[in-house]
Amino acid sequence: MNLASLLDRAGRCFASRPALALGGRVVLDYRLLAGRVSVIAANLRGQLGLKPGDRVALVMKNCPEYAELMFACWHAGLTAVPVNAKLAGAEFRYILDHSGARVGFTTPDLTTTVGALTGPQAVIEVGGAEWRRLGEGDGMGVAPCDSDDVAWLFYTSGTTGRPKGAMLTHRNLFAMNWGYFADVDAIAPGDAILHAAPMSHGSGLYIIPHVAAGAAQIVPESGGFEPDEIFNLFAAHRGIAMFAAPTMVHRLVAAAESADPDLTGLKTVIYGGGPMYVEDCKRAIGVLGDRLAQIYGQGESPMTITSLARHRFPKAGEPYYEERLASVGMPFGIVDVRVVDGDDAPLPPGEAGEILVRGDSVMRGYWDNEQATAETLRGGWLHTGDIGAFDGDGYLTLKDRSKDVIISGGTNIYPREVEEVLLQHPDVREISVIGKPDPEWGESIVAFVVAQPGRSVSPEELDRLCLDRIARFKRPKEYRFLDSLPKNNYGKVLKTELRQLLSDNR
Repeated sequence: MNLASLLDRAGRCFASRPALALGGRVVLDYRLLAGRVSVIAANLRGQLGLKPGDRVALVMKNCPEYAELMFACWHAGLTAVPVNAKLAGAEFRYILDHSGARVGFTTPDLTTTVGALTGPQAVIEVGGAEWRRLGEGDGMGVAPCDSDDVAWLFYTSGTTGRPKGAMLTHRNLFAMNWGYFADVDAIAPGDAILHAAPMSHGSGLYIIPHVAAGAAQIVPESGGFEPDEIFNLFAAHRGIAMFAAPTMVHRLVAAAESADPDLTGLKTVIYGGGPMYVEDCKRAIGVLGDRLAQIYGQGESPMTITSLARHRFPKAGEPYYEERLASVGMPFGIVDVRVVDGDDAPLPPGEAGEILVRGDSVMRGYWDNEQATAETLRGGWLHTGDIGAFDGDGYLTLKDRSKDVIISGGTNIYPREVEEVLLQHPDVREISVIGKPDPEWGESIVAFVVAQPGRSVSPEELDRLCLDRIARFKRPKEYRFLDSLPKNNYGKVLKTELRQLLSDNR
């Protein structure tokens, strides 16, 4: 079954309902959106000569066309490759080359950067003349596909820092879709999803259940997260849900405390990308009311491991209130979740171990990476690399991340990737990157640097090196200079000691 059937159905069942909005202005209703997607799909196959299974890269900031292109890819039997618009040129090149994307779509701010790269045979700017031609002519029916065909090739990173493409199939995303209705939030025709977070990541996945329910997709005119703009949109629309990283919730709450906005249009804020501090959660409830829900997932099992559904969200005075707020909720009904020891044997409640997941939402594997697939999906379970523990009632609490990933502002940052860049400086001998708790961003990046003997290096030099080679948000916020890094007898850097050093010298 093809995901595009959801939009095809919505075009008939919710024909006059708003489908896409830019700010407060409705751009397309569902009848027109379904028709445009059908035409664009036909031209992807006809004008551009794409064949079923070909990859199409979306290197775009948030815009209404994002939803059009996602569904047009599926309608035509193609695979969408969403690419984080904040990446650097070399990172774009790797994903485009590794995925074998034949066509890349860009927003105007990224056309020059992407156009200079090798990879796609065509780079098309949304809004340009070639884009307009793709919206002309006759449409096509929804392409037949197998449920295990890849719909969304999502590039995440592993412990080595090299991006891996998680193959999310039509089956995976259908399961995710039904899991949302059962375990996150209800959606009614006329409701809306506000895309203030990147549509190339979590927010883009929320397009699917909201199309299935005939709800509108709202893109802020800024294309991003600006609290004052968000408050205006709460007043312009009704039944709004919004996905937000904890840092976004923090900023929204702080702005609301000053502005006292009208929140009647806001239905639900779903936070994820990392757990939220209990005190921040209480503060958010005090300002936003009973409008919170939480999801825990990974790119390999998108937003479908555990949830704190809106209708089950903890309330003050209930037993274990703070413990529930600190948790990531209970497993989705569509997956099995267990916590295991080093031999993958299940652990009892209260004991911490690695979190494993299996079910129809778990990826098919990694694109062109059989070794990583075999390791991550061994025994038929997704090995998340996250450490957690269940309580006696089935609530899961995250304890640590065995892969040393840093989560800053809801975005995963992998230390090895930053370390490899910093080690390119000729005066750097050793480097180790870790996360430091940050009340606004969740974690900030700290680099411990050992210079070559008789040499010195400045933070400014290291900053310039990072900004030339990786995305700005991956740049360390702080550099600590040491004579040597703490290591064990096997020469492995002891990051636990570095974390303790940070704790002792705040």
